[in-house]
Amino acid sequence: MKLWQKENTVTSEKIERFTVGRDREMDLFLAEFDVLGNLAHATMLETIGLLTADDLSALKVELFSIYKEIQLGNFIIEEGVEDVHSQVELMLTRKLGDVGKKIHSGRSRNDQVLVDMKLYTRDRLFQVVRAAEKLFDVLISQSEKHKNDLLPGYTHLQIAMPSSFGLWFGAYAEALIDDVIQLNAAYRLANRNPLGSGAGYGSSFPLNRTLTTELLGFEGMHHNVVYAQMSRGRTEQAALTAIASLAATVSRLAMDVCLYNSQNFSFIVLPDDLTTGSSIMPHKKNPDVAELLRAKTNRMKALPMEVTMVLSNLPSGYHRDMQLLKEILMPAFDEILDCLDVATFMLENIRVKENLLADTKYDLLFSVERVNELVINGVPFRDAYRQVGAEIGDGSYTAPRDLKHTHEGSIGNLQNDLIKARMDQELARFGFEKVEKALSDLIVS
Repeated sequence: MKLWQKENTVTSEKIERFTVGRDREMDLFLAEFDVLGNLAHATMLETIGLLTADDLSALKVELFSIYKEIQLGNFIIEEGVEDVHSQVELMLTRKLGDVGKKIHSGRSRNDQVLVDMKLYTRDRLFQVVRAAEKLFDVLISQSEKHKNDLLPGYTHLQIAMPSSFGLWFGAYAEALIDDVIQLNAAYRLANRNPLGSGAGYGSSFPLNRTLTTELLGFEGMHHNVVYAQMSRGRTEQAALTAIASLAATVSRLAMDVCLYNSQNFSFIVLPDDLTTGSSIMPHKKNPDVAELLRAKTNRMKALPMEVTMVLSNLPSGYHRDMQLLKEILMPAFDEILDCLDVATFMLENIRVKENLLADTKYDLLFSVERVNELVINGVPFRDAYRQVGAEIGDGSYTAPRDLKHTHEGSIGNLQNDLIKARMDQELARFGFEKVEKALSDLIVS
């Protein structure tokens, strides 16, 4: 029987298939977190007298056993079992009889899935942050390595002023800091405890929600039980908004790689083992990796809007519409993690071409240097600007290639050390260590 099923009631097979949807598939990702939530809830129930010490001890043994099976990849949701919560409770009841049935006291499937989703989202955001940090480190490393390799800078896709690969790599490194700030905002929404909110209206049992908050390493709880339910969807949307921001950074980087790798630009080279060929043109070395990164990350930009549409016009309280959020959120984490991993690998192996600006076709890049040269010698800027324009027009212009960029954040002063320090500061705000310790204590207690 389902957790919600009454005696002598049967749901149509067609309706069951439609309402369960992909839940059994998606819920496999929640299994370890459901066990963690059960451990915290059972521990709390014992402190308020709804479980005996022996009950708790027996439940812990079985929950630890289930957790190990999940870690080994052996956990399944059996045919006919509706979701992960039902499967775990079924396994406990098979082993422990009535003790297994007691664990649902003071709890609803609503707050059970909420706490699972909070724990899952928090964990996956942690993984995304670590993957973003790895990409950041590669970008900073490449920026330092190639800080003296000049690159044409563009506005409107017209050559504008001298840039450098140091600036290019470093720009995307700093962009990741802003993405990490958004990931932190999403992480904080995920890092609040909804357990004990029941179906959205609490319980008459004297639940100790502070205790479960501490046991699960949450920053705090959702105090209002109605809002705890309303946080479903908002948490997913925040996570997907952060993922979309990160995806936009990777997408733009991928587009640059596609552009700079083309023969018309020819600024970088992707090694042979990072490219694919053509079935008809033997000379082709296609940057498929960057193109697919661009497409995959562009698609992710739309995900927050999908959540927005699912949540549109919903009143307060729980609604089954929210079940669909799993199907939007969970694949997104896998996709962004894969993209970050591939982007990092690509940038580790990318080759930069040297002495690009020695080509006379880039002479006009240095026109501002010529203007500044005149200004330093006392010519008013507007007069210097017109003079250089005239030189370009009559062919007397000569490109001054001796660059003197020293201000903060310029070619000669990248300030990568300060960018790195800022990233470290933002990473420290997550407080991952507290979560890791709490969950470690919960599993070994």
